[in-house]
Amino acid sequence: QVQLVESGGGLVQAGGSLRLSCVVSGITFRFIPMGWYRQVPGKQREFVANINRGSSTNYADSVKGRFTISRDNAKNTVFLQMNSLKPEDTGVYYCKTYTPDYWGQGTQVTVSS
Repeated sequence: QVQLVESGGGLVQAGGSLRLSCVVSGITFRFIPMGWYRQVPGKQREFVANINRGSSTNYADSVKGRFTISRDNAKNTVFLQMNSLKPEDTGVYYCKTYTPDYWGQGTQVTVSS
């Protein structure tokens, strides 16, 4: 059974930082590309960042230069370091495996102005 468990969300003031973690079990993590997505009520879930098994990364334009995705294959964990947070970064953040596709339950990030 594949499980993805996110943590690290919370309430932070604009300009602050948070680090999200996603621990993956039930799959050979080191072979799987991973991604982070976010969603706010009334809007579609949107891409934030991804990382392939070789640690090559991609970012949404809205987070480039502020967010960093990384992975620790020894700990089956993918991270999202979020700096210079803005109120528009508020949402539920989900981690995801690619091919096969599995999602975590999400962690809430709220950035106050």
